[in-house]
Amino acid sequence: MEQNTQNTALLVMDMQVGILPRIPDASGLLSRVAKAIANARAKKIHVIYVTVGFRAGAPEVSANNKGFSASKAIFADTDMDEFMRVDPAIAPLEGEITVAKRRVSAFTGGDLEVVLRAFGIQHIVLTGVATSGVVLSTLREAADKDYRISVIADCCADMDEEVHRVLTTKIFPRQADVLSLEEWVKL
Repeated sequence: MEQNTQNTALLVMDMQVGILPRIPDASGLLSRVAKAIANARAKKIHVIYVTVGFRAGAPEVSANNKGFSASKAIFADTDMDEFMRVDPAIAPLEGEITVAKRRVSAFTGGDLEVVLRAFGIQHIVLTGVATSGVVLSTLREAADKDYRISVIADCCADMDEEVHRVLTTKIFPRQADVLSLEEWVKL
């Protein structure tokens, strides 16, 4: 697999202070994602951050949304600016874009697709938490939108290691190139 850096973007998804404490070995994940970001910057690949959050009181959370509605009371009492802040270990540089979204997929409730089109991006490289959440949802939607997709498996994490393994070894390869950080850095 060859990579055209001109039309590629690295997406760093939901790597925020309100989510990472729930992930096993978050420090190891942050270290690997930091290496992926450094590699992208060195190769002039766009780095785009995606965060999830809501307005005060979480009015965007519908009672019909099983995943988010279970946490609506928690979201309503949370400082969303702090919750959505990208972890300082991998914080965006000046000029790098952060897209705020309101749902699981990086495409839903934000302007990611507008940004990707403006940069002429055709290939997205996915990192983030959780593998069974934002990575899965974004991958599926991106495939339907005809993006070329790569997933850096060891730069994604899930609270359930078995789910992560099944997704990255059995499900994702049907629609994306799945590789390790070491493999991606060598491209």
